[in-house]
Amino acid sequence: MLHDVEAVVLVGGKGTRLRPLTLSAAKPMLPAAGVPFLAHLISRIRQAGVRRVVLGTSYMAETFSEHFGSGAELGCEMEYVVEDQPLGTGGGIRNVAKHLTAETVLVFNGDVLCGTDLTAVVDTHRRTEADVTLHLVRVLNPRAFGCVPTDADGRVLDFLEKTEDPPTDQINAGCYVFRRSVIDSIPEGRPVSVERETFPGLLAAGARLSGHVDNAYWRDMGTPADLVHGSADLVRGIAPSAALPGPAGEALVLEGAEIDPTAFVLGGTTVGRGVRIGPGARVEGAMLFDGAVVGEKAVVRHSVIGAGARVDDGAWVIDSVIGDRAAVGAHCELRGGMRVWPDVQLPPHGVRFSPDV
Repeated sequence: MLHDVEAVVLVGGKGTRLRPLTLSAAKPMLPAAGVPFLAHLISRIRQAGVRRVVLGTSYMAETFSEHFGSGAELGCEMEYVVEDQPLGTGGGIRNVAKHLTAETVLVFNGDVLCGTDLTAVVDTHRRTEADVTLHLVRVLNPRAFGCVPTDADGRVLDFLEKTEDPPTDQINAGCYVFRRSVIDSIPEGRPVSVERETFPGLLAAGARLSGHVDNAYWRDMGTPADLVHGSADLVRGIAPSAALPGPAGEALVLEGAEIDPTAFVLGGTTVGRGVRIGPGARVEGAMLFDGAVVGEKAVVRHSVIGAGARVDDGAWVIDSVIGDRAAVGAHCELRGGMRVWPDVQLPPHGVRFSPDV
């Protein structure tokens, strides 16, 4: 157990790729499988034995402390450090340095859903006597990511930008183990990228950077599609979490929800508090935020329906996002990445092709 390790979670981003959902909530606070996404990460950190978590916040900073408080309900101590200006990944880590007391620090990007064994990552760090250890995952299409090749001893060799001919299928998974002295060496008070500045600089200086490579579950939750699929994986138990507010299965139904007996709800759907789903409706692999309404014979697939939003009778919403309190009129059809902003009312029988309405 990692009782002598502290954790830092970087949660300062604005989540622009997730708009309109992040107009009313910071990205890590968006509901995923019934609780803020960040709760799943913190639950796994706590399961590994880490007792103290420091959040590096910026956008909507107060929402984190208001929800998690001291961290007592999650079984850990939580502290909040606010960035006055965006500092990047490295700058964000350096910004919390004076609040750290441990010599070994786990650092996480707050928008990644991952199932790796955190104890094993720290064991690799200690066994190899590394200055920094990176969790690396193997992916089928590494062209979409920066690649991190390693040698036979697990030593990181380089950090490569996206390329059509990647030399490895290993990518940076957004989880690191730092020696405290390395954190203290990051320049203070200015934006710093660990990927573009800190890590390449350490390699050039002869520091030991180790890679812990595995095939664990991993998903970047930065887009609506990834948020929907990640939430469904949590509900179905494919992605591990101790924070799931109910048993794993085809649907997670929260208190106060009303589902007509003739409706079909499946595929890892989350049905929020006070949601109503009408007769003959079909909801598959979706996220229905609190108070949403899905009408009779409506179809919602792989989509997010915002808080208090409405999908009227016979409407179809496929691979789309409906903002808070918005309405999709009867027999209206939205497909393929459509985003409806909060409070917008779409008329019945409408077909929308614009990506933002």
